[in-house]
Amino acid sequence: MTAQGKIRAGMGGWTFEPWDTSFYPEKLAKAKQLHYASRQVPSIEVNGTYYSSFKEPTFVKWAKDTPEGFVFSLKGNRFVTNRRVLGEAGESMMRFLGSGVTALGEKLGPILWQFAPTKKFDADDFEAFLKLLPEKQDGVPLRHALEVRHDSFIVPEFPALARKYNAAIVYADHAKYPAIPDVTGDFVYARLQTGSDDNPDCYTPKGLDEWAGRVKTWAQGKQPADLPRTDPKTDAPVKPRDVFVYFITEGKVRAPFGAMALMKRVAD
Repeated sequence: MTAQGKIRAGMGGWTFEPWDTSFYPEKLAKAKQLHYASRQVPSIEVNGTYYSSFKEPTFVKWAKDTPEGFVFSLKGNRFVTNRRVLGEAGESMMRFLGSGVTALGEKLGPILWQFAPTKKFDADDFEAFLKLLPEKQDGVPLRHALEVRHDSFIVPEFPALARKYNAAIVYADHAKYPAIPDVTGDFVYARLQTGSDDNPDCYTPKGLDEWAGRVKTWAQGKQPADLPRTDPKTDAPVKPRDVFVYFITEGKVRAPFGAMALMKRVAD
């Protein structure tokens, strides 16, 4: 069998009112929802950390509520990324990373740095941000994922820059945002955002089969042949990589089922 990294699929968050009836068992207390959700999927992307500040006791509680091997991806706070000059983000970044996120320990997955759709690519500006990203916080290794939402990033210079700093570019399966599949870090991060509540598993069976194939290819350290790269001249080193896949936004009611259906496919 080909060596491959660990594949984790999940959804955004665990509190969403429609899930009270579509996903969670009847009459399950809201305080028990994370406990339940974390036993159905191996990872969850936390969106709340983008908008609000959380303190260490919250992260400690999340770690206790979830099983061994479970991983949270945390969206970096908006005060870090929503600025005209990215090189000035250092203080906000340290405030976020020092807020207690490392209390998750081994359950701390990638930090997702999401940029506004209005933020355009400027190589010097973006490199100044990448230079600020620490490899560790409180002795805990950090992994960084970059989600850009402006078409000006679809140039070979952007993957080259991300690769230089070992940051992963988020692959967005989205109706409007750029899709950049270039592998630039030690892991792969994808956000699947074109699902539908009309599909029981968020995506169609055919769509899930296709994504399962791509995810397995990424985990084996290769790049899916059907996703055209921004920098086709540069091949990422072939080595096993962990893959994080989240079903987000569109089709949110069925998102947990999409994650579970994908996990079944990649386990075959």
